[in-house]
Amino acid sequence: MGLSAVARLWGPPGLLLTFALHPALCLRPVQTSAPRHRDYCVLGAGPAGLQMAYFLQRAGRDYAVFERAPRPGSFFTRYPRHRKLISINKRHTGKANAEFNLRHDWNSLLSHDPRLLFRHYSRAYFPDAGDMVRYLGDFADRLGLHVLYNTTIAHVTLDKDRQAWNGHYFILTDQMGHAHQCSVLLVATGLSVPNQVDFPGSEYVEGYESVSVDPEDFEGQNVLILGRGNSAFETAENILGVTNFIHMLSRSRVRLSWATHYVGDLRAINNGLLDTYQLKSLDGLLESDLTDLAVVKDREGKFHITLKFFLEEGNQSADAVTLPQDDNDNFAMRVAYDRVIRCLGWNFDFSIFNKSLRLSSGGELSKKYPLVKASYESKGSRGLFVLGTASHSVDYRRSAGGFIHGFRYTGEP
Repeated sequence: MGLSAVARLWGPPGLLLTFALHPALCLRPVQTSAPRHRDYCVLGAGPAGLQMAYFLQRAGRDYAVFERAPRPGSFFTRYPRHRKLISINKRHTGKANAEFNLRHDWNSLLSHDPRLLFRHYSRAYFPDAGDMVRYLGDFADRLGLHVLYNTTIAHVTLDKDRQAWNGHYFILTDQMGHAHQCSVLLVATGLSVPNQVDFPGSEYVEGYESVSVDPEDFEGQNVLILGRGNSAFETAENILGVTNFIHMLSRSRVRLSWATHYVGDLRAINNGLLDTYQLKSLDGLLESDLTDLAVVKDREGKFHITLKFFLEEGNQSADAVTLPQDDNDNFAMRVAYDRVIRCLGWNFDFSIFNKSLRLSSGGELSKKYPLVKASYESKGSRGLFVLGTASHSVDYRRSAGGFIHGFRYTGEP
């Protein structure tokens, strides 16, 4: 399959390492101070960071990957919380064409080593996240990728210099205060900041990132889940058989991947609650803007859902607030809840980037991602490129650029 065919299947080829071929990058600046210079710095040793490291290494480039954890793929050591990946691992297609088979292998990275195909790491159609951790570790080790582990980049800024091909160098400072200099910065840190909504009583809400995954902790409880994506339904699926009921609340209707043809929408493997909802088995889905709500805790430790304007207009304490069910017995959430769980997805972490980089968030539909050009270069800084999941603003809901089986191609030379 040619590159143009791949582009049609998976979205714009984007980077194609055009920045890697810039002749000025072959010229090393004269060092007069402590910062170690590299042509390329890659932030993050997840799938996107390792894939780019492989391409750079094959091209003979001077690079280093900075990873805060002691091994690659640290995200997958904890997420998804219930450990089942929703990226398919189709081991058999009946075809011998390697490119065709990769279309149905959503976990493998590209390399010249046939041992580094994910089908050798799991037989499950929906693999365990631990298998991904093991796979990424082997990918980095067997290919000899230059990864600096236990190195947390705490701050990134610009150092203007006329000798640099783009007019500046990037200065990365790690947790030990050591400075690293590079001409091109490749950001592959993914989405790591939990999306939170601020409303009265939000301090009572448990996050997907910390809530218990032991179903016994939910035995006989009434549970409200905020969100309607895969993490929300994954959480519901885990406790479906032990709760009194589960209500799921979001501002818009559920999007089913089999209807939208977008792999980031709700997958069938997690949608058991849709059955119990439609078959009238106590569970339910509700639609409301979360910013209009308030959570009130009573003296018994139960949580009640009300509308924020009751608190604002009444100017009263939470203990005395009027609840909708006091006047209207058909209020959908009139029963008290034992747990309220937030499963609202993730945002990009902008905190380490100095304002001089002018790295900002995308538009309304993709504001959780940094704003980048079609080439994946930041609109604010030349030489700063965003890789992997965090680059999905380029083809959000239109292609697979936010997932391994898409972004493994977008940086391919």
